[in-house]
Formats: sequence, structure tokens, C-alpha cells
Amino acid sequence: MFRSFFLSKNWLIWAWPGAVFILLGTWYQVQIDVKINEWFGGFYDLVQKALSGPDKVSIGEFYGFLMSFGTLAGTYVLVAVVLSFYTKHWVFRWRDAMNTYYMNNWHTLRHIEGASQRVQEDTRRFAGIMESLGASFIESLMTLGAFLPILWTLSKKVDQVPFFGEVDHALVYLAILFALFGTVFLAMVGVKLPGLEFNNQKVEASYRKELVHAEDDQNRGSPHVVKDLFSHVRKNYFRLFFHYMYFDVAKFSYLQIGVLVPYIAIGPTVVAGAITLGVMQQIVRAFVRVESSFQFLVRSWGVIVELISVYKRLRAFEAEISKKLEEEKKPQKI
Repeated sequence: MFRSFFLSKNWLIWAWPGAVFILLGTWYQVQIDVKINEWFGGFYDLVQKALSGPDKVSIGEFYGFLMSFGTLAGTYVLVAVVLSFYTKHWVFRWRDAMNTYYMNNWHTLRHIEGASQRVQEDTRRFAGIMESLGASFIESLMTLGAFLPILWTLSKKVDQVPFFGEVDHALVYLAILFALFGTVFLAMVGVKLPGLEFNNQKVEASYRKELVHAEDDQNRGSPHVVKDLFSHVRKNYFRLFFHYMYFDVAKFSYLQIGVLVPYIAIGPTVVAGAITLGVMQQIVRAFVRVESSFQFLVRSWGVIVELISVYKRLRAFEAEISKKLEEEKKPQKI
């Protein structure tokens, strides 16, 4: 899965330089997001000043602020589009590398149930998920590195937090604790999902294999056999639907509560009139960015479950190649 792309001379020009380019593009997007956070602070202070009385702010100042946001947003969109276009090509090259490796060993793999599915579908899904998940993880780290110092500084303006009282930099600790709680909580709730996803692909592969054989062999694909195989598919899907139902209840409830957490935390400070509207917006946006970065596992759990399932299947696939190579190395008996 990795060696065929990152350690192959044929793909060297794409693998590592491409990864570096994606990292730099992601880093630049985070820096623009930091600038946007600063913009919100200045803009809402301007709005607060304008609402305090007539002609406190000129229309030129107001539209000037909006124009400056347009510059930041336009740059962000341009970088995002270029990065997305390049990433799609990069992911396909990764899939191409895996596909070439597996097809070179097809004589060893062809007898495995669902072999064609693993080469055609699992390589596509694995490369795509790894890129998406990897990029999200790196972005979370970069966002954390950019916004954590901002929240650390801004939290000095919040003297008291409900339930905790007066704690220095309380907003930073609150973001970490809330994200840690959500990660552990949802991991416990969704503990059965990886196994069900893995089993789901097994029953789907069995059903697909029978249908493929039935296209060329009239003795295959009898109604009784097909009905029995599809019953396994139905049963596993219904189990998945049930387990995802209570997992989604837990996940979306947690995320919705999280929207209120920064406002609850700065409530006493806001009521005391100790900060401006602009500073409040900066604090909330910085808190959300830090909290979201720590919530990487929470927000990506569904994708991680899918990746675990795909990884298990491809590892079993590659184990057959390793087994065959070991047998070929053994000295032949005369």
C-alpha cells in the first residue's frame, strides 16, 4: 500500500514532492485563516463603533473592510482550487502504483475471493481515504500550531469561567478537555463499527462474486444461492444502520453542544462588558479552531472506520504475496 508508491523509483517524482506541495498548500491556507480571524476582530469592532452612534464610521471605512476580506477570501479560494486539482492527480498516481504492484502479482492473488474488487475498488478507496485523512490530520496540526498561541493570548482577557472560576488561560484547557472527552466518548460508542464495516465488505464480495460467475456459467447464480447470499448482505447492513444510528445521535449531540461551549465560557466576561464585540468574535473563532483540531478523531471517526476496513482487506491481500514469495525462496526438493 505504501511501498509501491513512496519507495518506488517509478513514482519518486510524484510521491514525495507531491506530498510536500500538499503540505505547503495546506500551511498557506491555515495562514490565510489566521488573517481572516484577525479581520473578524477588526470588522466587528468597527460594527460596534458604528452602532454606538450616527456617523461614527464612514461608509468608505465599512466597505473598505469588506473589500479587504474579498482579497483574503479570493486568495483562499484560488489556493484551495489549485490544491484540490493537484491532490486529485496525486491520489490517482498512488492508486496507479498499487494497481501496478497487485497486477504484477495477479497470478498469486487471483484465487482470493473478491480479488478483483480489492484491486479495482479498495485501491481507489484506500488512496483517497489516506489522502483525505492525512490532509485533515496535517491541517489540524497546523491549525493547532497557528491558533493555539492566539487563543492562549486572548484567554488572558477572560478572567472567570463558569464551573472553573478564575483559571489562567482557562479557554485553552477547556478546549482540550472537551475535545478529549468527545474523543474517548465516541470511540467507546462506535467500538463495533470497524468490525461491521469489514464484515460488510466480505459479504458484499461473496455476493458480487456469485453474480460475476453467473454471467458466464448458467449453473451459477441460482435463485436459492443468490437469495441466501443477499440475506447476509441485508442482515449486515441492518446491523450497521442500527449501530450508526446511536453513534450519530452521540456524535451530533456532542458537536451541537460544542457550539455553545465557547459562549458559555466567556459569558461572565461578556456580561461584565470587559471585552469588545470584535475581541469576542476572535476568541470564539480561535476557540473553535483549537477545539476542532483536538477533535480530529471525533470528526473523522466514520472515515477512520472505513479506512480500517479497507486496510484489513488489503493487508490480507498482501499477506498472500509475501507468503508466495517466501515459498519461492525455499529450496526445491529434488
